[in-house]
Amino acid sequence: MKKIAAIICNYNKSAYVTECIQSVLESAFQDFDIIVVDNASTDHSVEQIRKKYGSKVQLFVNKENLGGSGGFNTGIQFAISRGYEYVWCLDNDVLVDEHAIGELYGFLEQNPQAGMCGSKVYHMEAPDYVQQFGIDIVWEEYCCEAKYYNRLEDGSMPEIVYSDAVAACSVLVRSSLIRKIGPLPEENFLYWDDTEWGLLCNRAGYKVASLGRSKVLHCMGAKKENVNTFPLYYSWRNWIRFFMKYTPKENWDAMCRSFLERIFEVISNDLYLGQTSRTKTVMHAYNDALHGHMGQAEPYKIHSVTHSEKKLKRLLKGQGHIRIFENGLAQQARFFANRVENASAGQNLTVEVLPGHALDKKHGYKTELPEKDRETTQTKPITFTMTEDVFRLETGRLGLATFYVDGEGRIVSSPEDVFLLQGIPDSRRLFVHSQMDLFLSAVRNMRPDA
Repeated sequence: MKKIAAIICNYNKSAYVTECIQSVLESAFQDFDIIVVDNASTDHSVEQIRKKYGSKVQLFVNKENLGGSGGFNTGIQFAISRGYEYVWCLDNDVLVDEHAIGELYGFLEQNPQAGMCGSKVYHMEAPDYVQQFGIDIVWEEYCCEAKYYNRLEDGSMPEIVYSDAVAACSVLVRSSLIRKIGPLPEENFLYWDDTEWGLLCNRAGYKVASLGRSKVLHCMGAKKENVNTFPLYYSWRNWIRFFMKYTPKENWDAMCRSFLERIFEVISNDLYLGQTSRTKTVMHAYNDALHGHMGQAEPYKIHSVTHSEKKLKRLLKGQGHIRIFENGLAQQARFFANRVENASAGQNLTVEVLPGHALDKKHGYKTELPEKDRETTQTKPITFTMTEDVFRLETGRLGLATFYVDGEGRIVSSPEDVFLLQGIPDSRRLFVHSQMDLFLSAVRNMRPDA
């Protein structure tokens, strides 16, 4: 019998999953069986897997979509019952290096103190850059961070990294550990299940490792919020629920306040941009986290994402030349310049990106354009200055000689914008105050013995 069950969870990614299976089959180390669990796909994934691989894989087809955690658990339960020593969880949108599984297996065989070991994950779209190399829980800020995220592979990173968790897109786990801590938390459906698994591994007395010699490519497209708020719902609900479950009692107040302030930022952002989809979904996620409503989300909680450039197009109308001042945010300025060019398509507009601040007289930058530029404009020329967050601007001294733009795409360009920003601090305090006792009560009810 083989030592490892390689479990691939799939939902509607027929092209990705067949490439993933092929990369696993080409591994130099071969002491594994491949188990594919399909979550009731509707894109002919099952037919393609059967046609291309037949008996080379053990295929399970769930009658309904059980999410990433439920799909993996279908395979995990089978693997545990059959006596495999290890379980290798793989997302369907990864490509594995030929030595990926052999290195993971060799590490766990030689390091009994480690309960699970993840691969070094690179971006599929930019394979020279690391997507994550271990995950740490930042308890002081009630969030997680992927170690070495977006770091260029220059050979300087350590070969072995120990952390709080690893992504389940490629992780080898001891079956003996799963018998102690259980399979992935299935109620999550998607997201934060691997973080909780890593936490439970550490609390059971085992280490969570990531190994640089085990390399995989991972496509992050599924998490892009470019169509609807599907990923937003699960990330927020499970994020809140995780810290409700595991934050020490003495930090409950700070935890609740932190989340409420973040939720308020979403509400304010939607209001400022004239959108509602993210607010609706996040409020459903928040409510479900408080009341323990887990599993798959009802369709009415997911909304289409809308992107409007009406405000920017109105500002650009009639302009012939604008300047964007980086203000120390060069990448953000270049991104905004692309937005401007797209929004002004068909318009004869020159876009100039400059260092410094539009009001920085020390460096000679002025908000008025030179005489030669004025001749090409039909209205008063405008400048944009980049800033980290328009919600944190000192509105009491804020004029409109230059328009401010932040990384969220919010633009301050009118007295009405300034008035709205001035009300945000008081509105934030009111929102937190109105929700605080409700949030704390939900935490107390969830953890009466804490």
